[in-house]
Amino acid sequence: MSLSTSSEFAPVSATTAESYRAPASVSATPSSGPSVGGASSPDLPSIEAATVWEHIVPAGTHWSGTLRRGLALRMVDLEGGANVSTVFHRQDAPLERYNMADTLKGQHTAHLTRGFVLYSDMGRVMASIVSDTLGWHDPLAGVGDAALFARKYGAARYQEHRNAMIRNGRDSLLIELGKHGLGARDLIANVNFFSKVTVEDDGALRFVPNHSVAGSSIDLRFEMNTLVALSTAQHPLDPNPVYAPRPVKLIAYRVYRSDERVPADDFCRNFRPENVRGFINTDMLYA
Repeated sequence: MSLSTSSEFAPVSATTAESYRAPASVSATPSSGPSVGGASSPDLPSIEAATVWEHIVPAGTHWSGTLRRGLALRMVDLEGGANVSTVFHRQDAPLERYNMADTLKGQHTAHLTRGFVLYSDMGRVMASIVSDTLGWHDPLAGVGDAALFARKYGAARYQEHRNAMIRNGRDSLLIELGKHGLGARDLIANVNFFSKVTVEDDGALRFVPNHSVAGSSIDLRFEMNTLVALSTAQHPLDPNPVYAPRPVKLIAYRVYRSDERVPADDFCRNFRPENVRGFINTDMLYA
């Protein structure tokens, strides 16, 4: 099927849509990881020819950037035990941003893995999880602030410790949002990639240690032009009394052109009935 411009709701070609068979050269070798509901991805998509850029975010630091419609972002846990606290805003209209409540209730879930999408507060699909070797990522537990990190890990200021200083997740995200004219009021509920938190019968949240192993990865395909801000600080519920964040590798690659559409039989588009409506809302924005 031929591709058309954004004036038509045309899917990407089968060649583009099927370009998920990844070479080992683009990332650390992923683990097969546990499967959740059959949704994890034992095989990574092929992205070497489509790779746009790569970047390593050091342990305990932060990063932000724009992922445009049709790009995907692979995040790789390089050492095991990583946590990536991430927030999402529409790049050209940041008052539209990721909505945790709609994402979870609309897809009847309390965790994220392959097939699920990230909804904005306007009912549009910001990003789709197209590949995941791990099978469970935490959308519930939030991000640690300065007070929490001081109680758990003590103080380690830049003046004495330079790049080994202790950075908390909340302040790290605010630094990145500030680079784009955003502030504390724009700090929304985040997703903690590579971390697993379960809900006990009494409603308590329980952090699962040693969930992510070295090489675990997740691929987010962006359906909107999206500002992404992230921190690699430790998860707020991590019981480890030692400050020990981990680095992650980011790999951006092209899946489809911004004037194209994902195919009607796309896995994420059809993973939940609600997702079809979300993709239609998104396609209308870019028509």
